Amino acid sequence: MQIDAQEDQFERNLEKARAFFNRAEEVASADNFDYAIGLYLEGLRLCPDALEDGHAPLRRLALIRQAKGGKKPSLFEKAKRLAHKKTPLEQMLNAEYLLAKDPDCLAYAEDMLKAAVAGGYHRTAEWIAQLIFDANRASSKPSLATYLLLKDSYAKMGLYSKAVAACQHALELNPNNDALRDEFKNLCASMTLEEGKYGQKTDFRSSIKNKEFQDRLHSQEQAVKSAEYKQRAVLEARKLVKQDPTVTNILQLAQALADLDTEESWAEMTQLLQTNYEKTRDFSFKRKLGELQIRRLKEQIRQIYQKIQEKPDDEGLRSRFQALTSLLDKTELEHYRECAANYPTDYQVKYEYGRCLLKNHHYDEAIPLFQEAQQNPRLRAAALDKAGVCFLLKGWYEDAIDLFKEALKQCAPQETALAKEITYDLARAYEAAGHTEQALEIYRKLAQTDFNYKDVSQRIDKLRSKRHNG
Repeated sequence: MQIDAQEDQFERNLEKARAFFNRAEEVASADNFDYAIGLYLEGLRLCPDALEDGHAPLRRLALIRQAKGGKKPSLFEKAKRLAHKKTPLEQMLNAEYLLAKDPDCLAYAEDMLKAAVAGGYHRTAEWIAQLIFDANRASSKPSLATYLLLKDSYAKMGLYSKAVAACQHALELNPNNDALRDEFKNLCASMTLEEGKYGQKTDFRSSIKNKEFQDRLHSQEQAVKSAEYKQRAVLEARKLVKQDPTVTNILQLAQALADLDTEESWAEMTQLLQTNYEKTRDFSFKRKLGELQIRRLKEQIRQIYQKIQEKPDDEGLRSRFQALTSLLDKTELEHYRECAANYPTDYQVKYEYGRCLLKNHHYDEAIPLFQEAQQNPRLRAAALDKAGVCFLLKGWYEDAIDLFKEALKQCAPQETALAKEITYDLARAYEAAGHTEQALEIYRKLAQTDFNYKDVSQRIDKLRSKRHNG
């Protein structure tokens, strides 16, 4: 009942605010942008959490004003708007005024976020936080302080999955911060409290329509999606981009088009991302295009492999399989090379680039990348293992053994598949180095837990035969 009363009050406030919003649209159409900014803010004073009707249109107006040469705020305006104000609402509107006149200034956006969180305007806070997150992630020099602010803001709103993401990025910039690592663990634990939620009770305007839309866009991993479902996701994504063409919304539309998986939708998706990349030089668009192309190649390879199982003598299928596999290797290598150049502090990217180099036998180039990736706690064991494989294939067997042993120490208990792989690699290194007894002992223990793992049983037979004959 209380939420219903709040929503009723919100609708009454929004109705009053719309008079200002509608007038703002009229004057903005005549390029009277500064007057329009004032009108939007007056409307938002009446209805501070009016996202679709107030904040988002004001953001679009600000970008148009900037493109047409609109001036940044004067020193007097900055002094006036940055002066201490009593209420979070006043602080939010003053920060939004400055941001409207300088849309690229993250400091104004961060001030707006702090005030929105303090005022309980959580829909607005979540929206501006996403803008800040996208901008910081795309920056050539991401700010640790910004990620920490995002982490704290998301946590205060109970959006723990987003707080975890912000904390992870902060850890990548400051991997030796033990306190931050402990907080990351606590936030991960708190994510379970988010089950089924879309914000806190104060987010009563988080409507069912928005909830369903977000669910559709973020469940792309589902094995089967109906044609109707996919079409609906595209239509709603188009609508959101038209209303608010942020980087996030454009990327979500690209994802929905890729999920539709027709020649037309793929052509549109490719054009959408290429055009926005050429226009903005924001690598997020090019990165998304690469990710989707790789995903499509993998799916095509999987489908052809299934057909080969049914027709093992079909040379045409085998030739197609080899061609696509070769194309995938080249595409991944180029994609992660560019990602590593554009995201120099992203250890996951470094790991993936190193993996591609390893696959293409560029061991000396891959090793430093795996060594850097070890700074990410989640990647440490896997990166140690891959670096060890590089040393093994270079013939540096003793060094490989050291790395595999360390990787096993770093391997978390739940990472059984990774632990098996590292154990197998350690046995291979011992075998290659001529330490037959140590290799045989490790292979034996591996066979006792998973007899069919790779070629373990054959290697055991081979080593036992060698020992017997020797």
